[in-house]
Amino acid sequence: RYLARVEDLTATDTEDPALNYGVVVDCGSSGSRVFVYFWPPHNGNPHDLLDIKQMRDQSSRPVVKKIKPGISVAAAAAPEQATPYLRPLLQFAAAHVPAQKHKETPLYILCTAGMRLLPERRQAAILEDLVRNVPLEFEFLFSKSHAEVISGKQEGVYAWIGINFVLGRFDHEEEEDAVVTVALGDQGESLVRKRTVGILDMGGASLQIAYEVPDSGAFSSPQQEEADKSLLAEFNLGCDVQHTGHVYRVYVNTFLGFGGNFARQRYEELVLNQTYVHNRLHGQQTGLSRETPFLDPCLPVGLEDTVAKGGQTLYVRGRGDWPACAELLEPLLARSNSSQASLAGAYKAPIDFGNSEFYGFSEFFYCTEDVLRLGGHYSAPTFTSAAQEYCSQRWEVLTQRFRGGLYSAHADQHRLKYQCFKSAWMYEVLHQGFRFPLDYPSLRTAQLVYDREVQWTLGAILYKTRFLPLRDIRQDSIRQAHASWLRLSFVYNHYLFFACILVVALAIVLYLLRLRRIHRRQLRTAQLTLLWLDKVVVPPGQGNGP
Repeated sequence: RYLARVEDLTATDTEDPALNYGVVVDCGSSGSRVFVYFWPPHNGNPHDLLDIKQMRDQSSRPVVKKIKPGISVAAAAAPEQATPYLRPLLQFAAAHVPAQKHKETPLYILCTAGMRLLPERRQAAILEDLVRNVPLEFEFLFSKSHAEVISGKQEGVYAWIGINFVLGRFDHEEEEDAVVTVALGDQGESLVRKRTVGILDMGGASLQIAYEVPDSGAFSSPQQEEADKSLLAEFNLGCDVQHTGHVYRVYVNTFLGFGGNFARQRYEELVLNQTYVHNRLHGQQTGLSRETPFLDPCLPVGLEDTVAKGGQTLYVRGRGDWPACAELLEPLLARSNSSQASLAGAYKAPIDFGNSEFYGFSEFFYCTEDVLRLGGHYSAPTFTSAAQEYCSQRWEVLTQRFRGGLYSAHADQHRLKYQCFKSAWMYEVLHQGFRFPLDYPSLRTAQLVYDREVQWTLGAILYKTRFLPLRDIRQDSIRQAHASWLRLSFVYNHYLFFACILVVALAIVLYLLRLRRIHRRQLRTAQLTLLWLDKVVVPPGQGNGP
C-alpha cells in the first residue's frame, strides 16, 4: 500500500487511453475551486469501489485552481454572470483533461454555505444559468442533476467518505485492521467489516462531527426519531444496490457558532456582560480602565487587550489560568442563540469509545501542533499539562520563544495570543460537549492524510460515480463471455474436424467393403453361369439322328 501512496503523488499519465476523468467545482462562500480527478477502469469486482485519485500535472502538483469571491457574491444580483464567473475554472479543467475524453468526463458543480444563504429563487436562477450555458462552451458530461446546492449534512458525509477512502477503510479484503459489527435492516442481520474513522472539524465559525453508527438503535419517541433521523445519513457506496457490503449509516451534525473564532467572540460578550452586571451590583470599576483591568484567565500572563461590544469597552489583562478558563467556557457549550443548536443538549448518536477511531482537523490540529507541538496522537493528560504550562507563561516569554523559532512555521501573533483560549475551548468541546473519555486512546489530530490534503470533493465524486463500475463490469462480462465462446468454438471446431475425417474415412471403408462385396457377388454369378452352360449346352456332332 505504501507504493500505491507514492504513486498518488506522481504526474498523471494523460497518454493512457484507459484512464477516466471527473471534474468537481466547489462553490464556497469565499471563493470557488475546481478539482480534477482520474481513475483507471474498474477491476471487475462488484465489492470494490473505483480507485479515484486527484490528477497531478507534469510537475506532480495537484490540478486545482481557485478564484474569488464566491459565486453567491459574484452572481447574486445577476444570475447570468454565473457561467462567466466559472469560465476560468472550467477552462483550466478542460486544458488538463485530454480533449478526446471531454465528452465522457462528468462535471459536477456543487455549491455550499454561501449559496445556502441566498433566497431559493436566486439559487435556482444561478443554477439554471449554469445548466443552460455551460454545455454551450464545454463538452463535459453535464446535466441538470450535476449542478446543485448541497446541505451541510451532505458536505459532512462527503468529507467522511473522502477521509475513509484515502485511509483504505472501504477496502474490506484486508483483515489485519480493526473491525466492527454492523447491523443491517430490521431483520437482525449483521455484517463484520473494517472499522471506519469519525472526523472532527473545527473551523473559525462552525464545528462539525461525522461518524458511522454501526447499530441502528432505538428511539424513545416518534418525535425524537423524526428529529434524530435528520442527523443520520444512510447510503450505499457500492455499485450494486443488492450488495450490502458498502451500506453505511453516518451521523453528521454541524454546530454554527462553535468554531474557534466565533466562540472567542461569544466568550468576550459573556465576560463583558457579566463584568458590567457585577460592577453595577457591587459598585466596582473592573475593566473600565487600564489601571483596573478584568483579569482574563484565557489570555497569557500580562497580555493587555480590549474588548469592544455595542459601544462598550472592557480593558482586560491576561492571568493565564487554564483550568479557570476551561471552567468559564462550559456555559458556552449551550446554544449560542435561539437559532443555533446546543452542543451540550444536541442529540448525538452513541459512540463505542472502546471500538472507534477519530481524526481531528483544522483547529483540532492547530491547537495541538502550532505551539504545543503535540500534533498526531492525542493524549488528554499530556495536552492538558502542555496547555497549562503555555498559559502560565508571561507574554514576553512567549513572544521571545516565537522569535527564537520554537513554534511551528504556521504560528503567528494571533495564534500566540489566543492559543490559551482555543486549547481550553477544544478541550471543553471534546470532553464536555462530545463526552470523549479522558483516557480515549484513538484520536489523532492531522492536517494531511498520507501527505495530502483531503477535500470533501473527493467524497462527492466517489458518491456521484458509484454506479459507473457497472459499465466496466458488464463490458468485462461481455469480454469474458466472448472469450469463452471463442474457446468453446475452437474446441468444437477441433472435434468437428476430426469427426468429419472419421466420417469420411468410415465412408471410404464402407464404400470399399461394398465394392468388395459387389465384386465377390459378380464373381460368384459368373461361376454359376459357366457351370450352367457346361450342363446345358450340347457339343456339335453329339446330337440325336432322324
